[in-house]
Amino acid sequence: MLDLLRKRRSIRKFHDRPLAEEQVEILEESILRTPSARNLRSWEFIMVDKRDLLQKLSEVRGSSSAFIAGASAAIVVMGNEKTADTWVEDASIAAIIAQMTATSLGLGSCWAHIRNREHKPGITAEEYVKDLLGIPEQLRVVCIIAIGHPAEEKGSLAVEDLPYRKIHRNRF
Repeated sequence: MLDLLRKRRSIRKFHDRPLAEEQVEILEESILRTPSARNLRSWEFIMVDKRDLLQKLSEVRGSSSAFIAGASAAIVVMGNEKTADTWVEDASIAAIIAQMTATSLGLGSCWAHIRNREHKPGITAEEYVKDLLGIPEQLRVVCIIAIGHPAEEKGSLAVEDLPYRKIHRNRF
């Protein structure tokens, strides 16, 4: 696990190649195995691999989300606020599991934050995604995870550069 954490970096440039069906199946299984509060499974997902939809999703937050257009696929990660009050946490855990699974498959990924962000004045990023993909009202969009074959390399952070001052033992 620590090796995966060392390798995982936000990748925003991808080669123009589709994911293998086996990679998609592994990604799907991994997110469906994600823990959730009281095992209520408040998360839901949309797997997107159509080029036109990836392009439209990349426009959700301007330059902050442009990398989605070049991805092989994207996972729209949602939570059902009617199922559990922990829908944000449940969906966020699933999103990072998707990223770690992508890393384990030799793929790159990057999180595009949607919840509480703006698409353009008067329209939230969440409203834009929900309208584009026909997402029901009770589901809330937390993020979009872009996944693909990395076209850039980023080295691991050196252990001495980790902010150990952020860890407190027993008391702050």
